[in-house]
Amino acid sequence: MRLLFPLLLVLGMGMGSAVAAGPFDDLSDEDRALLGREIRTYLLKNPEVLMEVISELESRRAEARAQQAARALEAHRDAILDDGHSRVGGNPDGDVTIVEFLDYQCSFCKRAHPEVGELLARDGEIRLIQKEFPILGPASEIAARAAVAVLLEQDQALYKAFSDRLMQHKGPLNAKVVEGLARTSGVDVKAMAALAQSDRVTRILQANRELGAALQIGGTPTFAIGDELVRGYPPLAQMQDMVDAQRDKM
Repeated sequence: MRLLFPLLLVLGMGMGSAVAAGPFDDLSDEDRALLGREIRTYLLKNPEVLMEVISELESRRAEARAQQAARALEAHRDAILDDGHSRVGGNPDGDVTIVEFLDYQCSFCKRAHPEVGELLARDGEIRLIQKEFPILGPASEIAARAAVAVLLEQDQALYKAFSDRLMQHKGPLNAKVVEGLARTSGVDVKAMAALAQSDRVTRILQANRELGAALQIGGTPTFAIGDELVRGYPPLAQMQDMVDAQRDKM
């Protein structure tokens, strides 16, 4: 481990990057070459050192990403928690809020869907906010517009029934399939269709996209749980652990 610092210095010099001032700045070219050979010999005998360096680098990058996400979540707190157009489920007065960015064609969203439901059933103190975030093509856009239209002009129960059916549907979505799922959910399909292409729905989806861009969300599902951003599908146990961790911070 004593050679780790000179190793990093030499690697930095070898790549032509700027290296902070240190005890090796005054080395002659001959001494630098000697040091390089010594480090090379050491690494060949102890290659696990490189894995330690890589692990430490990944750990620092992960911590930096987590801190950046926490700052972004705080900066956009109102848009995340109280935008006035997203569906609020679970316990509206819960002590921990989970915000889900979802796409109805996303296979991992579909995998997460029943586990999110189970988490809400187990823990009656979670507030769930759902944000349509269609990124997987025109069919995703059709489904998202329909769901937002139902939420705006019909009621939360119909939205939930329709949203659940969209998530549970196996196979690709299209306008005909979405309309059929809406009808079997009890939705007023004519009213839904009239509103789905409106500027009002367009503005909501655009606001969700802009929020996603601000949070650097590039895929679904993405969950905001307190001051943490979870990209991808977290299993039920992980979600519960994160909820518990947020409570510990209160």
